[in-house]
Amino acid sequence: MAGEGPAYHPWGDKVLSTTRSRVRALSVAGMAAVVAAVGAVTFNANAATTAQDTRSVSIPVIAEIIKPPAGSRPVGAYVVVKGTQNYTCVVAAGAATGAYTGASVPEAQLIGTGGRVHHFGGPSWQSLRDGSLVTATKKQSNPRTGAVPELLLQITSHTGTGVLSKADWINRLYTTGGVAPTGSCTSGQTVQVPYGAVYVFWDDPAI
Repeated sequence: MAGEGPAYHPWGDKVLSTTRSRVRALSVAGMAAVVAAVGAVTFNANAATTAQDTRSVSIPVIAEIIKPPAGSRPVGAYVVVKGTQNYTCVVAAGAATGAYTGASVPEAQLIGTGGRVHHFGGPSWQSLRDGSLVTATKKQSNPRTGAVPELLLQITSHTGTGVLSKADWINRLYTTGGVAPTGSCTSGQTVQVPYGAVYVFWDDPAI
C-alpha cells in the first residue's frame, strides 16, 4: 500500500515519533545499545490523543532473514507494555500427561507511535484509538536464545480505517521471554508466560 515516510533500506534503522510526544517507550533494559536513529516518521495526533498514550519507539536492528521487502516504509512502531504468550497443554491420545508443544496465543497491550494497540489471537492487532484491525500470517522467523523468535509477518486482512490501514508487513523484534515451559502437564491446563517485544508495521508500495 502506498504511504508516506522514509523507505526502508537494508543498512539503516529508524526512529518513529509523534508530534505530541517524544517520550521513549523502550521497556527492555539495554535497548539503546542496539538501535540507531537515522530517520523519523511523524504521525499527527487527533483530538482524543494525549501524550500519555503515544510514544516514540526505536526500531531495533533487523536480521536479514526477517527484513521486509526493499522499499517498505515504517508506518508504526509499538512496544509491549504488558503481554503474555499463552499455551494450552497438548496430550496425545491415550496418554495421561502431555506438554506445552502447541502454538502460543498472544495477549498483549502495546503503546507506540499510533497510540495503544491490543494484540490478541489470530494473530490480530487492533488500534484502541480508531478501531482499525489487521490480521497476519508468519512468513519468516529468527530465533533468539531464551525468548520467542523474532518474526516477519504478512498482513492478510484489514478492517476499518485508521493507524493500521496502510500496513502490509509486521516485524516482531527484540523479543524477551514468552517461551513455553518444559515438563509435563494435564489435559486442559493452560499457562501464561510474560514476554516483551517491539512491533514494527510497514507499508509496502509494491502491494
